[in-house]
Amino acid sequence: MFKTVLFPVDESRESRQAVETVIEVVKFHQSRLVLLSVVESNPEQPDAMASPEAVANLLQNAKSVFSQSGIEADTIEREGKPAFTICDVADEVEADLIIMGCRGLGLTTEGASDSVTNRVISLSPCPVLVVP
Repeated sequence: MFKTVLFPVDESRESRQAVETVIEVVKFHQSRLVLLSVVESNPEQPDAMASPEAVANLLQNAKSVFSQSGIEADTIEREGKPAFTICDVADEVEADLIIMGCRGLGLTTEGASDSVTNRVISLSPCPVLVVP
């Protein structure tokens, strides 16, 4: 049913908590797993995740976690607005499902109603599984 699963990762606790769900879904459906890290460049708010080394390290660590569970994952690194980029990549890789934490590092000052997760739900070309 889910041939390709997209899992956007960041350094949030919610992203780490979603890993078990991703493992279960990918194994059950024998899906291809694509890990995505989106760097949002904002000169006014420098972020450690804006460095290519930090993003490469995050993706490599995530890939290792899945490898230990017997899952090979493809990795993609992009720059842009997280919600739009996640949906664009989902379209590009023909994802059948996006799995993400209920909120990540992209929770805005406006609160959860304006979170990256809510935006992805609104814009996604495929179903979105939100892990609390």
